[in-house]
Amino acid sequence: MSDDAAFNHVGQCVADLVRAQHFYEELFGFTFEREIQPPDDLSAPLLQLDPPLGMTAVYLRRDGLVLELLHFDRAGNPRWRERVMNEPGLTHISLSVDDVPAVLARVPELGGEVLADTDIGAGVFIRDPDGQLVEVLPMSYRRTLDDAGR
Repeated sequence: MSDDAAFNHVGQCVADLVRAQHFYEELFGFTFEREIQPPDDLSAPLLQLDPPLGMTAVYLRRDGLVLELLHFDRAGNPRWRERVMNEPGLTHISLSVDDVPAVLARVPELGGEVLADTDIGAGVFIRDPDGQLVEVLPMSYRRTLDDAGR
């Protein structure tokens, strides 16, 4: 193992910051870490966006994963578009849960969508309120991976 690189976070743009934060905290047990509103003079060049950005970032943590929810409070933000799984780029987040049916039952009430046609018994995809794919797997899958790594 090398100490010259370390995981920081995964960023995800959201249309409604409160709704997205509530979704990940309530459904998957993410915990709030911090919220920032960085200045445009630093963020605009980094993100290659024209100011004003009106950006707020909320950081949520779960099992070492830091999920950065980015919200831009400004006119002209692009709308969500569906991507296919083999389109280059990050495709999904994968989370294991103790009770898959119970989690799936709560998805619609929290603003998401269960993609029932993806349910293969061992896993299923959902969309969060902004359309981001989340793979939901049973905790037994995570335990198998953990045991294989020992």
